[in-house]
Amino acid sequence: MTVGGEQREGGARVARPGRGPGAAEADTGALVAGAREAAATTGIGPGNPPPEGDRTGQLGAGAPGPGDGRPADLGPATPPPEGDRTGQLGAGAPGRGRGAGVRGLRWVAYAVLPAELVLAGCLVGGVRIPAAVLAVAEALVVALLLAEVAVWTRLRRRGLSRREAVGELVPESVLRLIGHELRLMASLGRWVARRPHGVAGARAVFPHARDQAALMYGFAFVCVVETVGMSYLLADLPVAHAVVLVLDVYTVLFVLGLHAASATRPHLLLEDALRLRQAAHVDVRVPWERITAVRRETLFTHEGAEGELNLAVGSQTSVTIELNAPVDAPRLLGAPRPVRLIRCHADDPTALVRAVEEALTRARTAPSPVQDPPRPA
Repeated sequence: MTVGGEQREGGARVARPGRGPGAAEADTGALVAGAREAAATTGIGPGNPPPEGDRTGQLGAGAPGPGDGRPADLGPATPPPEGDRTGQLGAGAPGRGRGAGVRGLRWVAYAVLPAELVLAGCLVGGVRIPAAVLAVAEALVVALLLAEVAVWTRLRRRGLSRREAVGELVPESVLRLIGHELRLMASLGRWVARRPHGVAGARAVFPHARDQAALMYGFAFVCVVETVGMSYLLADLPVAHAVVLVLDVYTVLFVLGLHAASATRPHLLLEDALRLRQAAHVDVRVPWERITAVRRETLFTHEGAEGELNLAVGSQTSVTIELNAPVDAPRLLGAPRPVRLIRCHADDPTALVRAVEEALTRARTAPSPVQDPPRPA
């Protein structure tokens, strides 16, 4: 039996060879002296604990330990990965802030705005609404607008642009519909001023609205006749007369705007692509390397198969373009639509086909860019 560096046999103490009775006390003193020397060198001792985050010798150098406050997968100086904005209200941020703020406001808007429209319809129809109900409805609308402004301001302070902040608050489909209406109204001004849209820098311009002019003017005339008739029928109902008059006038402007958008947005032959447009809702860029064939082909019926885009004008197309790879032609509300076959119309389809063929020839026979010779080592 060994106790404190000594060996006992049958109750008698027997000293080890080479170690005296005070060897254990000597070892303990050496250990204490070494600990004091280390404490003096590093400045860490019983009354001076190591700094928070220093886990050397416990969890590996720089490894985060319990209580560090850092995620387990990030080192002490490693920033969070780019694009990780958890908890922020940034554009496309997947954090909880967006879910609690933006989604909540959207659901409130989905409930309040339809209720406001119902109340407006009841008022126009002559239904008496209690004053308390009207006051509550108006208060909810005002509160919703103030909340939207507050969240928009917060998003702007986080670094988002005006367009990005609005995109966080309003659904994309609603923004696209509003943008489409604004483009139609702006096209009326361009049409009157004879200022086509986006033609600067184009090598050739191909209008395509001539064959639909008579049809659109006929629609506009019918809408004007309807406006006059409804004004006469609703003369004894001032509120209903005013509402229907506004709707009828806007309908006339909408029909004229459709034609104006087509007249001010012709097809364009660009340096690197063919830009095909229809009114204010279709704008497709087709790179030259995607086009395999173009031909003059007049069609009056279109079945609308998958992967085909028919930009008919007056129910007809006169040019067919085949592609070797799909291009995206987004729908009105933003849904993707890959297409490999495009049919369009032009006032002079023969000139459009000839210009596209010449552009394809130039693109395919153009010399490849000269690379710089390698530098000597």
